[in-house]
Amino acid sequence: MENGNQYKLLPTFGDAFGAGWRVMSDNFLRLLLVVFVLIILAGPMHGIDFKLDESNFRGFPWKWDGNWHELFGLASLGVFALFIGFIALLYTFLARPVVEYGGKMIFVQAVRKIKPDFELLIRGFWENYLHIILANLMVFALVVLGLFALIVPGIIIGCRLAFTAYIVMDKKLDPIEAVELSWKLTKGHGWTIFLMGFVSFFILMGGLILMLVGILPALIWVKSSFASLYQSVLLEKEKPAEAAVAA
Repeated sequence: MENGNQYKLLPTFGDAFGAGWRVMSDNFLRLLLVVFVLIILAGPMHGIDFKLDESNFRGFPWKWDGNWHELFGLASLGVFALFIGFIALLYTFLARPVVEYGGKMIFVQAVRKIKPDFELLIRGFWENYLHIILANLMVFALVVLGLFALIVPGIIIGCRLAFTAYIVMDKKLDPIEAVELSWKLTKGHGWTIFLMGFVSFFILMGGLILMLVGILPALIWVKSSFASLYQSVLLEKEKPAEAAVAA
C-alpha cells in the first residue's frame, strides 16, 4: 500500500489511521522512545497533586485559638502552593510547547521516511523558540474564546488550527502565518480532524485499560495518524501548484 518508497497518503479518516499504523510498525522502537520522553518531559507537573487537608484549617480563622505557629504554618503552606502553581503555569506555557512541537515534527519525519532527529525535542529552546511559544498561546487563546462562545466555535477553531504546531516546526513560519496556513490547509478537512480526535479518545482509553502495555502504542498510533493526515493534506494542496508549474 505504498507508492515507491513512500506511504500511501490520502487526506481521509481511514487512510490517515492506516498510514499511521504502518508508520508505527516501521518505526516502533524509535517512536516508542519519543513518546516515552514526551511523557517524561511534557507532563512532569501532572504528578503534583497539592491538596489542603481539613485538619490544616482546624481552629483557623473562625475559631483561632491564638496559636501563632499554626497561623504561620498555614500561611507558609499557602505561599508554597502558590509558588508550585506559578512554576507549573510557567512550565506549561514556556517549556512544554517546545517539547510537544518537537515531538510532532519527529512524527512527521517518520511519515516522510526520514530518520527521526531526537534533538528536535529540545532544539526549539534555541531555535524558533519565540514562534513556538507565541503560536501555542495564540491557538490556546483562540480555542478558549471559541469555547466561551457556546463551545461549538471552540471545537471548530481547534480542528482548523490542528496543523499550527506542524507548520511552525516544518515551515518555520511566524505564529500568525502558521495559524492562517493551518486554517487554509484544513479547509474541507475539519470533519475528518474532528472524527479522528473523537476516535483517538477511545483508542487512548482502550490503551489505558491495558495500562502502560497499551497506552504507549495507542499514543504512537494516534500521533502517527495525525502526522500522516498533515503530510497528506500538504501533498494535496501542493499538487495544483506542481501541475501549474508543469503546464
